[in-house]
Amino acid sequence: MSLNSVELFAGAGGLGLGLHQAGFKTLAAVENNKYACATLRSNKLLGENCIIHQENIRNHDYSKYSKIDLVSGGPPCQPFSFGGKHSAQNDDRDMFPEAVRAIRELKPKAFIFENVKGLLRKSFTSYFEYVLLQLQYPNIAKNSNEVWEKHLSRLEKHHTGKTNDDVSYNVVFRLINSANYGVPQKRERVIIVGFRKGLDIHWSFPKSTHTEDSLLWEQLVTKEYWEKYNIPEPEYVGTSKALRKRSKLLESYSEEQKIRNKPWKTTRDVIHDLPAPYINEENTEFTNHMFRPGARSYPGHTGSYIDSPSKTLKAGVHGVPGGENMVRYEDNSVRYFTIRESARIQTFPDEYHLSGSWSESMRQLGNAVPVEVARVIGESVLNSIK
Repeated sequence: MSLNSVELFAGAGGLGLGLHQAGFKTLAAVENNKYACATLRSNKLLGENCIIHQENIRNHDYSKYSKIDLVSGGPPCQPFSFGGKHSAQNDDRDMFPEAVRAIRELKPKAFIFENVKGLLRKSFTSYFEYVLLQLQYPNIAKNSNEVWEKHLSRLEKHHTGKTNDDVSYNVVFRLINSANYGVPQKRERVIIVGFRKGLDIHWSFPKSTHTEDSLLWEQLVTKEYWEKYNIPEPEYVGTSKALRKRSKLLESYSEEQKIRNKPWKTTRDVIHDLPAPYINEENTEFTNHMFRPGARSYPGHTGSYIDSPSKTLKAGVHGVPGGENMVRYEDNSVRYFTIRESARIQTFPDEYHLSGSWSESMRQLGNAVPVEVARVIGESVLNSIK
């Protein structure tokens, strides 16, 4: 049984690609940015039949779709991002109302939305409750000229009263760390999943498969991580801090945990087999793997250590303050990640080509959902629907 999906705010396609790999048939992807649309069009990995709509999502017509099982997307997160203006509902880039409109008009069996950790900030508590209630009861629409607080009050009264809705959803959310699902990146994101009531679906988030303790065990106790790459142990392995961690692991880390949990993937794990970044474009085996000069380290701007999962790749309008787009080697030298390396960190396949300049491609990747996270959650959702 084929399950159809529509991808909103598609960006470079990380969420859509992961869901496609999970088994959903993506009928359409909606995205406003021309470079992201060029990326989506140049890669047929969302399926040959996926139509790319380059338009403002406020203008998208959903009446053309007859049967949609899943709606997914990452509504623009700048209103809630730690690096943004923190305006939430007062920011005209807040696209959660459009996500709700899609649910209201398409009435899918399920939806998956992703957003930044900042959405859970204390100052946004009431608005996040508002978002969740809208997703639960999409037919209780906001009236024109109605302020959001009044609409929230109506939704709360509806939620606490007797409800007999034609379409409503059971909604759960969780803050997940992508590294716990095999992504070589410590990327924390809020995932919101909903299932249409009446389908008798009982679902919970997939269990994590990778842990930091397992990585530390291989680095500090067995030392097999360093043996795997035939490199000497770095100096930090012998520091008092590392020795305390080693002692704690020996006391508490069980054989069952060793068997059950895989180690976090590191930056080295996913880029070690790539050649040095290319200086020119002649005879290049890998696309998007050009060297970018100018990287430098200073306090607070130190890059991502190669033998840990990378920091969260970012696409900030004010730059990348922590040097998240740089790799830092054991001798503390740094350089910028290439686009290909960043794509691997976001678990895109090597055949996936990013369109646009380095900064534009990095923006697309910084906004993307790791493909592997999308696949794991997508498979769980798909199996529950089936």
